[in-house]
Amino acid sequence: MADIRLLLTDKEIARLPRPRKGSYLARDTELKGFFVVVGKRKRTFTVQGDLREDGKRATSIRVAIGDVKELSTRTARATAKEYLAQISRGQHPKAGSKPSRVAASGDSPTAHQSGGITLRQAWERYRDAHMIRKGRSERTIESYRDHVERIFIKWLDTPLEDLGRHPGKVVERHDEITKENGPYIANGSMRTLRAIYSHARKANKTLPSDNPVGAIDWNGEKRRDTGMGPGDLRAWFSELSALDNPIRREFHLFTLLSGCRPTALQETTPGNIDFKRRILHIPKPKGGAKRAFDIPLSREMIRCLIRVMRFGHQMHPSHARQWIFPADSVSGHIVEQKEDRATLSKWGNDLRQSFRTIAAAAGVSEFDAKLLMNHAIPGVNAGYITRPKLEDHLRRQQQAISSTVFAALNANSPSIRRWPKSTNSQLLNPRAHVIADDIRGQQGLKSAIAE
Repeated sequence: MADIRLLLTDKEIARLPRPRKGSYLARDTELKGFFVVVGKRKRTFTVQGDLREDGKRATSIRVAIGDVKELSTRTARATAKEYLAQISRGQHPKAGSKPSRVAASGDSPTAHQSGGITLRQAWERYRDAHMIRKGRSERTIESYRDHVERIFIKWLDTPLEDLGRHPGKVVERHDEITKENGPYIANGSMRTLRAIYSHARKANKTLPSDNPVGAIDWNGEKRRDTGMGPGDLRAWFSELSALDNPIRREFHLFTLLSGCRPTALQETTPGNIDFKRRILHIPKPKGGAKRAFDIPLSREMIRCLIRVMRFGHQMHPSHARQWIFPADSVSGHIVEQKEDRATLSKWGNDLRQSFRTIAAAAGVSEFDAKLLMNHAIPGVNAGYITRPKLEDHLRRQQQAISSTVFAALNANSPSIRRWPKSTNSQLLNPRAHVIADDIRGQQGLKSAIAE
């Protein structure tokens, strides 16, 4: 079968036909050198580029990124960009491969050979063998990449052994980052360095056993206390109703009602909703696919989803087929959740904290609140909990939280029909359920709203 060209996405890759024999390439139209090798039984993200020496082509190489069953296209594309950049500098992306004959600017090849594994090589191994293989989220991988390639950019080609034998360098860098970027970023970047060093030492026993990050004095960190209680909600709803974009309004409202991490909500699809069971499936929460869970839906949450689906089909008809919260973005869904604090005082993690606070006010136990928020349950008892058996119980707790949220508005009905730009007196409307007829083909939809 002849090679083809298309914009690679998870959906398009799933549609690729299986070859009768051999394999073929599905090349990406957006990133040159990035493609999927499609075989009878396996499909592999791959990059191809020319290693150069003295500005001339030395050899062309192909490097596998990973199986399409284990990686999302977005993660693979980000990795491909990094691999291609390394190839263009004359460096083979795969750690343990033949050493590059061309050193990057400022590199010292002899130092690399004598000093062992560098931070750059250790990071690539940690990313591929630990983070990607274990299904870490794209946002987590990007956070680590930012620490390594921005905060520690001057150390990328420094042998880890040098840092291990001179921990004072790490202490000085932590102090510098604290002054330049703040205490939280300084601590976070050092946690990244600590993890990479510990992982590298498993295969490089010549590295000093003491992790150099252990020498720093950590900056004090205080949990951000930005959640709202029931008494704060009326003013917040007034701010929310003034937002122009109805999809963003519903996104913030659903974040409050669910307590879910906004980054996980951004990538939910209509197929993740089961109105019959009254759940929203979160396939890729923090911690990766192995932490996937179902959010039980209250009546108010169901109405919120119905409204945003209707708005989505009106405003972004093509993207709305794929995403619950569509937007005019490259990905097709909401990416940037931030709002001007002067316009909307609470958003993002503020609403997650608010959910936890309101859950306590609603009389929901700490244990149930952790299950609703997909928090890890400490102790051996966590392994004995079967979440699907608790769906009805957790849904009642969810309903108690939603009812407490809307009771704080001093309104007779807890249902939002529309979001006016001016007056708040029209914010609530008891006939919100009529918009259910705008969404067809969802089994159990009307009964879910009525319950």
